[in-house]
Amino acid sequence: MQLSLAALAYLVAASGLASALPLERRGTKMMTSKTRFNAAGALYFITNEPDENMVIAASINSDGTLNLDRAVSAGGRGAHGLTDPLGPDALFAQGAIKASAKGQVLATVNPGSNTISLFSIDPKTPTNIQPLGDPVSSEGEFPMSLTFNTDGSRLCVLNGGTVNGVNCYTVDKKTGLTAMPNTLRSLGLNQTTPATGPAGSTSHIIFSEDGKQLLASVKGVPPNPGMIAVWDVADDGSLSADFKAVAPPSGGLLPFSMTVIPGKNAVLSTDPGVGFDVFDFGSGNSSAAVKIDGQNATCWSSFSSKTDNFYLSDIGTSIVTEVHVDDNLKASIVKQYQQTQGAATIDNDIATINGKDMMYVLAPGTQTVEVLALNSPGNAKHVQSLNIASPAKAAGVTINTNNLQGMTAFVRQ
Repeated sequence: MQLSLAALAYLVAASGLASALPLERRGTKMMTSKTRFNAAGALYFITNEPDENMVIAASINSDGTLNLDRAVSAGGRGAHGLTDPLGPDALFAQGAIKASAKGQVLATVNPGSNTISLFSIDPKTPTNIQPLGDPVSSEGEFPMSLTFNTDGSRLCVLNGGTVNGVNCYTVDKKTGLTAMPNTLRSLGLNQTTPATGPAGSTSHIIFSEDGKQLLASVKGVPPNPGMIAVWDVADDGSLSADFKAVAPPSGGLLPFSMTVIPGKNAVLSTDPGVGFDVFDFGSGNSSAAVKIDGQNATCWSSFSSKTDNFYLSDIGTSIVTEVHVDDNLKASIVKQYQQTQGAATIDNDIATINGKDMMYVLAPGTQTVEVLALNSPGNAKHVQSLNIASPAKAAGVTINTNNLQGMTAFVRQ
């Protein structure tokens, strides 16, 4: 059952979210003595600390390896979801920070402040990010996932707290974010702030490949399955009044991340209850839940255009699983890649650097970013473990294994 828009507006106003005040920005802390100019791109993730959320930026070298550069105040606070025991993946989500290469902008959630922050990206020095306007209210509680449209002119957020649902914004390169009319939509979930999870929590928000639909994933509470909520997107960017709830295929339980299957009107969704699910939004005949033997919590995914395969990370086993989906939407496991035991591999992203796809995986258990070169199908090679802890300590940046979140790459066009 969904909340009415009037009830949702009342809850927003009553909780003070409509006039949420941003945390005073505390500036930038350098993590290197020499910034890389004309880098191939940059990688970003967040500290998600409750006293101050910071964006950590690393430059991407021409060979795809990384160098830590700086930590920039996000202008808000982080938060950890309610779970027992306390552990990594504080937001139960993918997409807490997101970059748009075409828009040359970067956005992050501040879940402890119920705000979103926007930054400009200097393409010549992509670790040099500058605030665009002030942080804005997420128009909900516990924002945990973001998505840009194709050209970076619109941004949508998924809120997962007591006031949950989605809201969208126009992106202005001078003034920042402005909430769009007719995009504030409720999921009507019985949740808390911070969100309680991982089961029963929201996970990820993306646009469909053609941009005509907005999708949000919600995990189930076993034995009850979750869903993907689908809103239609009008030409003016407004959303349909109600969402369509798409249940997982038989055997699926916990839709988590969603990665578009190119050209198929379908997504691959990780599912820590089984492995992953294929959602066919066309005929639906090819929807299927696929088991990954020995998996613990496969929750994050990304797609490589060079290998034509998907790469999934498991927080429990620290294994990256490579998956192929054929033209008939039949999925098969290609190969698995063991990362350091206890690395707790979570958020990941893939970027094309000088014609080769590179995979970047946040590993809060070892406080590193793991870098894999995706040389060809079934041939991923580990090339770097970027240490976060030591440079962060030297720069006075607080790093907590349980709070680190997000992973997004920007590559110069």
